[in-house]
Amino acid sequence: MFYALADGQIDTQGIEYVHELQDIETLNGRAMRGELDVTAVSIHAYAYLSDRYALLPHGASMGDGYGPMLVSRQPMTRADVKGTRIAVPGMMTSAYLALKLYEPDFIPVVVPFDQVGQAVMDGQVDAGLLIHEGQLTYKEEGFHLVADMGAWWLEKTGLPLPLGGNVIRKDMPPDVQKKVSRHLRQSIAYGLDHRKSALDHAMRYARGLERSKADEFVGMYVNDWTLDYGERGRAAIRLFLDEGVRSGVITRPVTVEFVDD
Repeated sequence: MFYALADGQIDTQGIEYVHELQDIETLNGRAMRGELDVTAVSIHAYAYLSDRYALLPHGASMGDGYGPMLVSRQPMTRADVKGTRIAVPGMMTSAYLALKLYEPDFIPVVVPFDQVGQAVMDGQVDAGLLIHEGQLTYKEEGFHLVADMGAWWLEKTGLPLPLGGNVIRKDMPPDVQKKVSRHLRQSIAYGLDHRKSALDHAMRYARGLERSKADEFVGMYVNDWTLDYGERGRAAIRLFLDEGVRSGVITRPVTVEFVDD
């Protein structure tokens, strides 16, 4: 998504972008504290940020029939999940919200996203919620799939599962918000049009994932949804957050606000 911005491939009209690479739950926390002008956040976390940040229409990570995966060492059914200890990558992640909507009764154990699989393997927890590349490698690592949150959500709602998005501070001047939005769209489009060089850039952060798997993972979460949510994507966000409020997981009403560029 950010290759063109990071590599100086597009004209940013005098705006300087300083890139800070951190995991999503860390970014959620920094956004809660209002530390960042523009940041990726979990859609779940946006529920608690909407007074300070607006969603940019570009940069979505949507699970279109796939998403975070609940895995275990031994086969489990949905009924077996109730009351178990589950490793989750953060309480503000969209993966956690989706799992709470799928099965409200479990004991969350917060683990860094890249240590969830190990926590399951070591028997610290009964199951784990995999995000990122673990969705592609869980079989090789010997795990059983209990449920795919994106597949479950699509069956339930007919919509993609909104996982991550980009937000911008609402106290920034409106013309700056629109410029940033356009730059982000240009960067995503450039990356999609120059996939090989964009993937070369992304491989620096691939955590040992082989290139073919990294390419597959990028295709799952950087695509037409990323260029623009569209009406269906926006409807998915509103429904996901509404369901979170209705279930009591999200403890305040949410008004979803997009920057239009």
